[in-house]
Amino acid sequence: MPQPARFSCALITGASSGLGEEFALQLAPRVDTLVLVARREPLLQQLGERIRALHPAVEVLIHTADLTDAEERDDLVENLILRHRLPDLLVNNAGLGDYGEFVTADWVKLRAMLSLNIEALTHLTHALLPAMIRARRGAIVNVSSLASLLPLPDFAVYAATKAYVTSFSEALRIELRDHHIPVLAVCPGPVQTEFGEVARRHGEAREIPGHRCFYVPKQQVVTEALTALVQNRARVYPGLKTAAAALLIAALPIVAIRLVMGLRPRKC
Repeated sequence: MPQPARFSCALITGASSGLGEEFALQLAPRVDTLVLVARREPLLQQLGERIRALHPAVEVLIHTADLTDAEERDDLVENLILRHRLPDLLVNNAGLGDYGEFVTADWVKLRAMLSLNIEALTHLTHALLPAMIRARRGAIVNVSSLASLLPLPDFAVYAATKAYVTSFSEALRIELRDHHIPVLAVCPGPVQTEFGEVARRHGEAREIPGHRCFYVPKQQVVTEALTALVQNRARVYPGLKTAAAALLIAALPIVAIRLVMGLRPRKC
């Protein structure tokens, strides 16, 4: 595969596990500084120690923050400015899901999902993009989802937030074309991470519906994402089956999609 470009400083949100952790591991050989952001400091510290052991020349900065909190996002940006570590690669990976019917959802969790999936991603991009434009160098990777193409029952708000991420990425990419700053929307299907466990509601052990044959390892998702970034692509659907599903969805009229979604296995 083409080797990803080298970056001076990469900031990764949701870096304590899952895709965020994998982005950190795969980017470490190709950056001077990694800024790892998440809520769980012990996991961030463990990841930082692992990267330092594998790549001693890489500076690893840990920043613990709840990105649903605007003040904590402001603190993160101020800290980066004080350290002179404004990133030229921003990986907006942090996200939250909720599985179940909208009417029975917990509003606190829905509000947190809206804040993290939409507001935090938009806020950090808005705060960090001007430095990239001034430096005439940078790239933005927004982790969206195959769900962004569909109105998903039992995942209604999550799918809608990811539709925002994909649309925002496309529009921002056009705006930044003259600045030569690529924007990539990564739209994976099911991935074996903590996402499903967090998305399930309290006391429910039932697995979120999804065909296991569509699962793509997180290593493959990140590898394909970084390859797509080098190739200056607007979107990537990691995994052949996921990419094929995206093509099929794009070809279906909304009437057919409504019919299919109505037949989709529903939560009991």
